[in-house]
Amino acid sequence: MSLAIKPAADCRWDALSLGEVMLRFDPESGRVRTTRHFRVSEGGGEYNVARALRKVFGLRTAVVTALVDSEIGHLVEDCMLQGGVDLCYVKWVPHDGIGLQARVGLNFVEKGFGIRPALGVSDRAHTAVSQLQPGDIDWGRIFVEDGVRWLHTGGIFVALSESTGEVVLEAMQAAKAAGTVISYDLNYRPSLWKPRGGKERAIEVNRELARYVDVMIGNEEDFTSALGFEVPELDHEISRVDLAAFKAMIGQVTEAFPDLAVVATTLRNARTASVNDWGAVLYTEGGFHDARMREGLEVYDRVGGGDGFASGMIWAFLDGRGPGEAVDIGAAHGALTMTTPGDTSMMTEAEVLRAVMAKGARVVR
Repeated sequence: MSLAIKPAADCRWDALSLGEVMLRFDPESGRVRTTRHFRVSEGGGEYNVARALRKVFGLRTAVVTALVDSEIGHLVEDCMLQGGVDLCYVKWVPHDGIGLQARVGLNFVEKGFGIRPALGVSDRAHTAVSQLQPGDIDWGRIFVEDGVRWLHTGGIFVALSESTGEVVLEAMQAAKAAGTVISYDLNYRPSLWKPRGGKERAIEVNRELARYVDVMIGNEEDFTSALGFEVPELDHEISRVDLAAFKAMIGQVTEAFPDLAVVATTLRNARTASVNDWGAVLYTEGGFHDARMREGLEVYDRVGGGDGFASGMIWAFLDGRGPGEAVDIGAAHGALTMTTPGDTSMMTEAEVLRAVMAKGARVVR
């Protein structure tokens, strides 16, 4: 089954993301528990994709999210304005003065180094976007009147509350009816699902949503924990054995969800927090396409690598490129995204395309 992407001339937006946008607090070279200074930026699994598609690849993108109408909410807005993603669909929630009813999500992130792994500490209960309800967003306006070529959302947003999964289902149904391509990043987070029934509930919710998805993204753990597919025991090394196991599992996924047009994943072996092996594989129309493995990739900040892969792959498809190029461009962009601080990509389209074939890092003059 191939992707049927609507012409750009028929749509206001090339891509739309649905999800939470948080403030990220980064102690840079320090630790959350000891630092006295944080670098602040915006980020969120779904939003990062829309931002990269706009900032790196020059597409027309927007985001559906909710923010509190407070100084903190407008700080997030100010960060997002720099990223260029259109904010016309942001739902602004009144501030009650102390954030008792609704608040902005916070994410404290240590990059990690050597044997000390990266660390993420979320503070996102009762956020404005977690309280979105079906009917809050005018999907008819978005998908029919304005027009969208590609919708991207994911399991992080779905895990925030019972209602966010219902909002995603509502969005997917509207997008599907309008002929919009839908991508979904499983992005399983145990800490988010723990208070809501754990893996069992994650599998139940994600399997219902998977029926509407065209492009499914996730790593080996995601397909197991978020969809319930069994993967043979792995030795946690990125090797031919791992790749063969993943490919075997894809057969189970596509058999269960025959309407999937693309299934894609990144492959990562974290030798240390700062040195990873990094690759990717994509399945479509009965065949696999592998990106070359980048062994010993030096990582500055690993957060956002998967979103970099997703946005690079999505751009390639929207640009009319084939699956082989799509997985190569996605893998290259994901690798580059991990060379800079923060959740979001700081690359250019030219740098991404150059990295697809580059075997070194000679100075560019």
